[in-house]
This record gives sequence, structure tokens and C-alpha cells, in this order.
Amino acid sequence: MNLIKNPWLKVIRANGKKDCIIPWQIAEKNNPVVEIDAPRHDFLGSLYQFLIGLLQTTYAPEDQEAWFEYWEKMPDAEDLQASFAAIAPAFELFSDGPAFLQDFDLPEGEQKPISGLLIEAPGGKTLKDNLDHFVKGGVVGSVCDACAATALFTLQTNAPSGGVGHRVGLRGGGPLTTLVLPNDPATTLWKKLWLNVLTQEELGVEGSLSPSIFPWLAPTRLSDKSGKSTLPEDTHPLQMYWGMPRRIRLQKNQDGGCCTLCGDQSETLTSHFITKNYGVNYEGPWLHPLTPYRTDPKNAKPPLSLKGQQGGLGYRHWLGLTLHDPSNGDGAAQVVQGWQDKADNFFEVKDESMRLWCFGFDMDNMKARCWYDHQIPVFSVEEEYRDILIDLVGEIISAAKDVVYILRSQVKEAWFPVLSDVKGDTTMIDHAFWQATEVAFYEHLQTLVTSRPNPLPPQIAKQWLSLLRKTAAEQFDYWVLEGEDDDLDMRRIFISRKTLFAKLKTAKSLKQLAKTAGVLDDQKVEPETP
Repeated sequence: MNLIKNPWLKVIRANGKKDCIIPWQIAEKNNPVVEIDAPRHDFLGSLYQFLIGLLQTTYAPEDQEAWFEYWEKMPDAEDLQASFAAIAPAFELFSDGPAFLQDFDLPEGEQKPISGLLIEAPGGKTLKDNLDHFVKGGVVGSVCDACAATALFTLQTNAPSGGVGHRVGLRGGGPLTTLVLPNDPATTLWKKLWLNVLTQEELGVEGSLSPSIFPWLAPTRLSDKSGKSTLPEDTHPLQMYWGMPRRIRLQKNQDGGCCTLCGDQSETLTSHFITKNYGVNYEGPWLHPLTPYRTDPKNAKPPLSLKGQQGGLGYRHWLGLTLHDPSNGDGAAQVVQGWQDKADNFFEVKDESMRLWCFGFDMDNMKARCWYDHQIPVFSVEEEYRDILIDLVGEIISAAKDVVYILRSQVKEAWFPVLSDVKGDTTMIDHAFWQATEVAFYEHLQTLVTSRPNPLPPQIAKQWLSLLRKTAAEQFDYWVLEGEDDDLDMRRIFISRKTLFAKLKTAKSLKQLAKTAGVLDDQKVEPETP
């Protein structure tokens, strides 16, 4: 099975027909491919990254003009086939020699069931202690070659902490991936992928068939006591797309049957793999092009990749995912920045509406708490207006964050007589507030992007201030007054509610909004007490 030469990639074509193709067929113009048909959401995200990695390694355009040429018209499929063929020797899934994303010469190791490649699968101790309550063990038995390859790539790309010496991925465990996609779902898969391919000028390198790009082509760079960490300067930059932190070797069965992941019949299946610790240990200032990072303003610490996080993503993260959030140092992925620059130079790119696809695991050390998959609006913003927009959007998000903090604090004061005794998770208060104000935020954002004002228009400030205060009052009443009457301390609730409205007038960010909106300090802002 060669992932470059054999058909294994399941897709959907423009007429709705499902097909199984060789990767280079994504450039076929007759009834073109429009989407990947994956059995799992994490596999879908991984297959996008796999194909983007292939294009970036073998077919990266020289400059933006060359990039735009293939944005307007996809290349001949035969040209893509020839480019991919140059690296085909690195993509044998089963081989006595180098094998795709597998240890070069792993002589022995611990044998594990193939389900161990799935990040959410319960570990050995969990199964032994019979604690696999929500994600059951033993569900995945044997898998086809396509699912084995995808599961392997997914693990190596997202690898979380796996115990002593089992290294995390190049971007850290459970990284967030962000891809720019057209809003039109009928857009060809080629365009969806090409939007996230950087030029050679942007990335500064070209690809080749080299162990410095594909680490499995040579003995593994070990990180045991006699080994060393792997820094960006130790490898080719394109290894970011092909990181291999785990030492794994798949064991192919001779018998065929039904794949327990995708349900397809296969002539051969894989049920186990062997693994060993102390593989490649990626450390240092890696900056993966598909991931947003948080940077230290003092440059004392290396950039930190943003991760999937409890509660998911919302508009409070919009600046950091699409442009730059100076309040915490979050900055958009390089491919998102590259799309902004291309939209500046090519009207046809700027004129097409886009969305940002954000996905990743929320990891608690070795445990996957959730898979998050979000799509948020993204707008092309001219370079000369970006800093102004960042300030304006930062102003309204900052006010919302202050309201969330005030709201949560006053709800807890209404709930509990002694705050020091408060235990448990109260983030559901935050989530409800963010969801209730999300639509209005994006409406205001659209206005700011379109009209390009400076400073914040009084009308937007007034509407946003009114919504924040109104939503805070509604959310307070919902969370506090929905309990049983016998459990309500009305005096404590009344005091907490009064304090809520007082703080909604005196918080610095809200006072600034009120000043911009022309709202008087003594103007009544709170609804009537219920």
C-alpha cells in the first residue's frame, strides 16, 4: 500500500458521487472532488492537513503570482501526479524498510491494539480498572489500510502526553488547527486546500525526498539519556508537516474482513502495532503554519501553540485566531496571515467570502475531554486598517469579558453565603453569556469591516453597551431565580443583583463604552427588579 500511488482517499465529487481516489486526483477537472469523505471528524481534519502537507512539500508555488495562477485554474492532474511521485518512496505504509510515519528500524516494542492509535481510546490501566465508562474499549478491532494510515497520521500530528518517554507532537499535545475555507460548500477541494498552501517566498524553502523532512527515512533521532531534543534548526522546516514524535510500527494481518472504523471490506486488516518510548522530542520555537500561537512579548519563552480548550471557542477568541490579540499575545496561523496578504493583492481572492475552520482535541494530559470543531467568520482586512480594527474589536471584546467576570461573581454571591466555600465548575455561566451575545458581535464586526470607522461609532458603542447590560441582567435572573423557592435567599439575591448593576456602570471598559455612546453616568441602566 503506497499512499501516493494507490487509491485509498475517500471523497465526494461535484455530482454527489462518492469515490476512492489516489491523492493526485484532487486536481481532476471533470466532475471534480469537492470534499473528503472521512468516517470521523478528527480524520477529516487530519486528511486536510495530509493533503496540504503534500502540496506544500512538492508543489509549493514560487511566489504569489504563481499561487494565484493555480487559484484561478487548478493544474493538470498529470503534473500533480508527477510531483507527488517524487516522494512516493516515503509513503509505503507497510515495508521491510522505511514506512510512512513509522520508526525506521524498531526491533521490538510493546504490542498494543490498533485502537491505541485513536487519541480518545482508553488506556491499558483504564481498561484494567474497568473505568472505560464513556469511551468503551474493545470497540475497534481491525482496520483497513486507509484508516490505519489516517489514524497513524492523526496521532503523530496531535500526539498528547503518553506516559514516560512517549513524546508529544511538534505543536504540543492536542494543537488547534485553523484553515481558511470558502463559504460556498460546492467549491472544489483543490481551492479549499490551496488557500492554505504557502508560497516558497513565505515559507522560505522547497521540498525534497529527505530524512530531514520525512524523519522515518533514517534512524530515529532518539531522546533517551544518550539522545537529544530536536530544535527547528536541527531539521528541514517542512518536517513541521510530517512530525513523528512516537516510535510505532504497524503489524499487518494476512486476513481480510470488515474495517471496524469505516465499515468497508478490505483484503487485509491491521489489528495491532508495536511501540517504544523516547522518540523524537520536539522542543524550541517551532511555528507550525496551520496553528495559531501565543508569543511572549519579552521573547523570554518560546511561542506556545494554542490548544483545544474546555468550553470550546467563541468570539472572544476571534482576534487571536484571525489577526492578532495584543491583550494576550495570540496571533493567527501563518496560513491565515498569508491569505490576508493574498487578498490584499488579488481582488478575486478578497471578493470571495471565507470562513475559518478551527478544530482540535481538548486534552487533559493524556485524556481527551472533547473534540472541538468550530467555524467562524473571517474577513479580509486591508493592511493599513488592521491595527485600527484590532483596537476597535478589542474594545468591545474587552467590555464583554469584564461583564462576564462581573456576572459570574455576582451569581456566585447570590448562590453562596460564603464564597470561600464555593467549589465546582461555574463556566456554564460564561458560555451562556457568550452564546447569547455572539450574533450581535458578528453583526457589529461586519459593520466595522465594511465601513472602516475610526474611532468606534457611537451607535455601535451604545447598542453593544445596552446588549451587554441587558444580557447580564437576564442571565443573572436565569441562573439565580430558577431554583426552588425554599432554596432562595431573597435578601442576598437582591443585594447581589444591585451590586451587579452598580458594577456594570463603574467598570472601566463599560464607562469607556458609555462615554463613546454619549450615555450619561446617572442614566438608569438596570431593568426593574423581578
